[in-house]
Amino acid sequence: MARQRVLVPFLNLGHALTHLVMLIFPTAVLALGPAWEISYDRLMPASLGGLIAYGAGSLPSGWLGDRWSRRCMMAVFFIGIGAGSVLCGFARTPLEIGLALGVAGLFASIYHPVGLSLLVVDPSKLGRTLGLNGVFGNLGIAGAAMVTGFFCDAFGWRWAFIAPGLFSILAGLAFVIVVPPFPRAGAAAAPSPSHPTDRQAFTVVMAAALLLFIVCDSLVFNATTIALPKVAEVHLAGWFESAAAVGTIVSIVFAVAALAQLWIGHLIDRLPLARIFLPLALAQIVALLLAGWANGPWFIAPALATMFIVFGLIPISDAVIARNVSDAWRSRAYAVSYVVAFGVGPAAVPLIAALYEGTRGFPYLFSVLAAIAGGTLLAALTLGMQKRRV
Repeated sequence: MARQRVLVPFLNLGHALTHLVMLIFPTAVLALGPAWEISYDRLMPASLGGLIAYGAGSLPSGWLGDRWSRRCMMAVFFIGIGAGSVLCGFARTPLEIGLALGVAGLFASIYHPVGLSLLVVDPSKLGRTLGLNGVFGNLGIAGAAMVTGFFCDAFGWRWAFIAPGLFSILAGLAFVIVVPPFPRAGAAAAPSPSHPTDRQAFTVVMAAALLLFIVCDSLVFNATTIALPKVAEVHLAGWFESAAAVGTIVSIVFAVAALAQLWIGHLIDRLPLARIFLPLALAQIVALLLAGWANGPWFIAPALATMFIVFGLIPISDAVIARNVSDAWRSRAYAVSYVVAFGVGPAAVPLIAALYEGTRGFPYLFSVLAAIAGGTLLAALTLGMQKRRV
């Protein structure tokens, strides 16, 4: 439909900006620490406020999206996340940057429950739509390291926050001008008969398995994406020294791994989810173990495999919800899933700080993450038994 052709590019851009802004700090801290003469493990907790707000804001955002206006919520998202990022650029202390990251995280919480609900209106193209949108989100993750490293080296760490923030504000103004009003939730196209969308379609077993998957996947996702710039700096010591060089390597890993969601999206439209989920869950454990203990150039291949799988798993939970929850309730369903995901996600920060071993890197962190990924494997096995629904 004509509205979707105008709307989808903004939704894809919004996904990229969400992850880019939320991941500026993990690379900026490599330049910020020396500038403020504060160690990495002492600065990282400043990101907790943003991660907590990112999760806590999802539920009210989903409720407002269903009950008020998804279009207005997306406009607020673009302008608000941009303003939060600009505020980070003017911070003078860890407390101030923590508060500014909290503002950015609160507005970033709008995207997943509201943006995804606007995106998945056509069940027949569910996999392709989620896959392409996921690629944009992953490119935002990839761009965060590279763009941040570039601005840190060329203009200073403050512009690493200010420039993306101003761009997001401009995108929000363009969204208001270009995207016309559209019907409220519940007026979307009829569901495909091959994929039930009655909100009663969830069984207790499915809900429990999906919850387990979301918890485990969120911990692994946040820990790997947040820690990877520092992991790369340590494990590639002697090969790449500047923030820009490390950021570029991390961005290449993320950019290549982003293609996973195109492939997974293609498979979602053609195969039962269980047949995709189980092999990925098993491979994730192996990749995490290898990435944690590899050093030098040998680190790049398992790091790439790890991120490829981590990103590839993302559309699975979104597809389960899209196929089993009616449009009128979908923002709230996504909100609940992301409240859980983003609520658990901040635990990755103290986990990283506790298991950071200085010059030895993060071998123990990745071993713990492999154990957590065992929960994802259990969820895959459980959902695999729900063949009629998954």
